[in-house]
Order: sequence, then C-alpha cells, then structure tokens
Amino acid sequence: MKILITGGAGMVGSHAAEFYALRGDEVIVFDNLMRSKLFGYDKKSVEFNWNYLAGFKNIKRVLGDIRNTGDLKKVITKDIDIIVHTAGQPGVGFSIGDPSEDYTINAFGTFNVLEHIRKICPGSCFIYCSTNKVYGENVSQLPLAETDMRYRFKDINAIDENFRIDLTPHTPYGASKYVGDIYAQEYAYTYGIKAAVFRMSCTYGTRQFGFEDQGWLAHFIISNLVNRPITIYGDGKQVRDVLYVEDLVGAFDLFAKSDIKRETFNIGGGPRNTLSLLEFMKIVEGKTGKTFKVGFDKWRPSDQRVYISDISKIEKILGWSPKISIDEGINKVLNWAEKNLSFFG
Repeated sequence: MKILITGGAGMVGSHAAEFYALRGDEVIVFDNLMRSKLFGYDKKSVEFNWNYLAGFKNIKRVLGDIRNTGDLKKVITKDIDIIVHTAGQPGVGFSIGDPSEDYTINAFGTFNVLEHIRKICPGSCFIYCSTNKVYGENVSQLPLAETDMRYRFKDINAIDENFRIDLTPHTPYGASKYVGDIYAQEYAYTYGIKAAVFRMSCTYGTRQFGFEDQGWLAHFIISNLVNRPITIYGDGKQVRDVLYVEDLVGAFDLFAKSDIKRETFNIGGGPRNTLSLLEFMKIVEGKTGKTFKVGFDKWRPSDQRVYISDISKIEKILGWSPKISIDEGINKVLNWAEKNLSFFG
C-alpha cells in the first residue's frame, strides 16, 4: 500500500510513518518543519524526527506545506491508499496570539487536503487528527468533585461523541480544529470519501518535543531530567486521560482496514488511564529521583479541569483498546529522553 502522512515529522506523524514502513508499505512523509518556529524553540525538534525517518528505505520525505496547492500535488496522487492527516498547529496559546496563522494551517490546510483528495484520489482513506478541544468550555460546565490530588467528574465517567459542541467558547485552536473536523465529516457524507475523525485527548510518546503549550507529559519529563523549572497553571489537580502514541496509530490502521465508510471517535486512554499533573509529577520523581522545580500561576483560558474520553464506541466498533499502560509508556519516554539529554540541555 501507499501511505501519505501529512505532518510526518511530528510525534504522531513520525510514529505513523514508522508503523507503516515497518509493515513494508510505501510511505511518503510530508512536512514543512515549522513546529519549532511555532513555539519559539531554538532547537530543531521536528528535524530530529525528519532525520530519524531517513533511515527507512521505504520512506520518502517531501518538504512542503498543506496550504500550498503546488506542494500538495507532488504527494497526493491517484495511487495513494491512506492519508493520515496529522499536520496542524497544535498550541492553544499560539492560536490566541496568532489566530490567522492558526486558521490557515488547521482549517484551510485541512480543507485543501480534502479538496485534493476529492479531485485526485477519492477512493483513498482519510484519517483526521481532531481534538477534545472541539467540545470547548461545555466540558467545564460539568460539576466536579475534588480530592487531595485530582478533580473528577461528579455525575459521569467520561465524554462521549454526542457531547454538546455548540454555544460555547472554544479558543481559536478549538474552532480551527473543529472546522477541519466538520469538513472531514462533510466530505465523507457528500463525496463518499472514506474518512474517520479521531477526537484525541492527551497523546504522548517517544520523539515528542514537549512545550509548555503542547505536549505536557514530555515537557514535564524533559524538564525534570535537565533540572529546568516548570509552571503549573492552576493547582495541578487537573486530570486528563493519556494514550501512548503506538496505540493511537493502531486505531488509525484498524479503521483503514475496516469496511466502515465514515465515523467519528473520541480517543484517549479512557477512564482506566488518567493522570492529574500532581500525580504525574509524583510518578516521574519516583523514577528519576529528582524533585521538580515548580511554580504555580493562574488558570489559563479554557483549560479544562477534567477531560476524560469515553472510548466505549471505538472499543465496540473497531475492537480497539489501549495496550500500553501508563507506567510502560512513561518508561519509554523517559528512556528515550535520557538517551538524548544532550539535545535538551
């Protein structure tokens, strides 16, 4: 098979590329390598993954931008079987500071990819990486209970795909990703493209260059190892369900191989794989023997105190469930970061 990964030098994209390359497929990795620039990072983060993928003989790397028609025509061809669309601007804070750039990448960029698929390879399968942020601040209206280390939902266990999306603030990031989410669904309904929307919670893994604004698990681990201070916005009791990236990619492939034409899934670790920031810090400190240098600041706009994905739909429809435990996943990231400490210092 021939697989195109947009944003293939990112964490999710590079793992998707590796998965299909190891399976023996022909893989095209398409990326503009601008992630470090987006986050004001002075080191070449995605270039690390870009160079890593060069070691696979069946991966072709193509520099280009999803907003550029000429660039897309180089990689979207009639013989493409699967497009895994991981390209995007992933930072809430960045979107607030530069909503125009956020829109052109997440909303127009996704539309542009879909239009090229419609015109060139409508028989291919499209995987869209959406986000739990499409639910906006409706999540924050749910009543919570509080313990010493975390918050939890008072009346429900998790958020399912029927949860309300409208009539609430989203942040520009949540809005731009929702535009792509809706267009992916619409192109499936109107033009018959096989497409799945995966509304992702916190995905983490090796080769993730975490920043304060995005990729918090890797950001915390790396900061702890290099004795760099971190800031917690709020009280640290906020909770997320976390999913190791290899499990996410496995879900992508299950949909691509299925007979299902279109679907929308909430995906994350689910109720059995949740962490508060305080709990996560305690786990990391136990593994490294190092105490976090931590400061606290006020809550950030639209920062949900709890988000947990209801994964019962994807478990039922695709027979998927997370396989990599939180402890195993943290160990994988920790071992990778320790081997590359010189890159982070």
